[in-house]
Amino acid sequence: MLAADPGASIASIAAEAGVDRRTVYRRFASREELLAAIYESRLTAIEEAIADARLREAPVAVALHRYVEDIIAVNRTWPVDLTRMLADDDVRARRDACAHEVDAFLDRARDEGLLRSDFPQGWASALLPQLMHLVSRQLPELSPARAADVVVDTLLRGIGAP
Repeated sequence: MLAADPGASIASIAAEAGVDRRTVYRRFASREELLAAIYESRLTAIEEAIADARLREAPVAVALHRYVEDIIAVNRTWPVDLTRMLADDDVRARRDACAHEVDAFLDRARDEGLLRSDFPQGWASALLPQLMHLVSRQLPELSPARAADVVVDTLLRGIGAP
């Protein structure tokens, strides 16, 4: 609901969840506290996806597919944008650490020949999240595994090594 309407009220969120707004307020003292919990859950899920993909040690193609599949699941479970929370230093540091891990992995993929080296530095890092976001929203009927197939195939055929 917050992905569709970031300004949704606690009352409307509670109604959508089928509970009274007092129930929500018993758990979260404010709308900001609820949002912080949602963003915390999304960020934790992203960190777990990065760890599960084993970006530093798994074969690049395997790690790429595993990472994309897990992030698509995260995008569908927690469809909120972390940029609203980047004013929080801890959130920013955690998000930056995640981005650094993925960037280093994509550099490894380029260095190992899976991605072309003639594209501008950072292009794959900019493109991959957009592809995952697009497939998460535009192809909800696909399982995360099948959606990952689409993203990885699009990425590799678009910027994959010839």
